[in-house]
Amino acid sequence: QVQLVESGGGLVQAGGSLRLSCAASGRDFSAYAMAWFRQTPGKEREFVAGINWSGSTRTSYSDSLKGRFTISRDNVKSTVYLQMNSLKPEDTAVYYCAARAGPLPPATDWAHRTDYWGQGTQVTVSS
Repeated sequence: QVQLVESGGGLVQAGGSLRLSCAASGRDFSAYAMAWFRQTPGKEREFVAGINWSGSTRTSYSDSLKGRFTISRDNVKSTVYLQMNSLKPEDTAVYYCAARAGPLPPATDWAHRTDYWGQGTQVTVSS
């Protein structure tokens, strides 16, 4: 059974940092790309960042978040991370981990197909 389990969310003050984790299990993800999305009530799920699972690291980011958020992976732990710095109240959302078979796609292409989703972790940034 494939599982993507997010953790690390919580309440943080504006300007603070959080690191989210996504532990992947249940299959070999070496041929997958991984990503983080976020969603607030009443809005569509928004792409945050993506990374390939194996080989030389390739990443992609939402243009609006690049520079504050960093995606990384630990192949030994089968875990993908999202380091979030200089957090703002507008970063408040449920953050989801996602997986898609194949190479890392362009940021806009994730919406066309995502194979697995995690259950999400809440991030709340207070002003």
